Amino acid sequence: MAVVDHLVFAARDLASAVASFEAATGIGPEAGGAHPGLGTRNALVSLGESYLELIGPDPDQGDPPGPRPFGIDDLDESGFVAFAIRPAPGESLDSLADAVRHAGFDPGPVIDMRRRRPDGVELSWRLTLPPTGPTPDVPFLIDWGETPNPSATVARRADVGELRVGTPRHSEIGALYAALGLSLPIRSSKRPALSASISGPNGNFGTRP
Repeated sequence: MAVVDHLVFAARDLASAVASFEAATGIGPEAGGAHPGLGTRNALVSLGESYLELIGPDPDQGDPPGPRPFGIDDLDESGFVAFAIRPAPGESLDSLADAVRHAGFDPGPVIDMRRRRPDGVELSWRLTLPPTGPTPDVPFLIDWGETPNPSATVARRADVGELRVGTPRHSEIGALYAALGLSLPIRSSKRPALSASISGPNGNFGTRP
């Protein structure tokens, strides 16, 4: 029913995260754009069928009315904090949301989002975010509709190793992934965790448990 759309790497300082990624891999992430009203901006790297989103505070925006997404305001250290899934061909965002509910999780309401790329092109998409915010073990849902997926439009490309999820609720998460048609390695851990190794010509960025 679903495929992994992108990985989210959150940082308190986006410029530092971008520099660290480039130093580790030899690949410079491409500027994505700002998220108006959320106080964030991102940089992207294609991973083939998916992509990496590095996200952090936008110095050109004032403080948003609420917390920045992905717990950015309270981060102790940068890291992978979430991943998104999109409908497989022939499926819909609504069918994914229903599968999440049937597995005992609340996907949250559908939200319309948009941002403008540095070249002026405006992107729009729909997503769902759980009421308590995304966690590393429960994916949030996204549908790009008529907008080309960033994995196909971002020129900078890296390779991703096996994505792994750690969770203290192994059986529940396993049932959720089965309902969504996701085949991801799950390990038991004291708290939700997400890890991956992303590689470029100079080396690797990220973690592998």
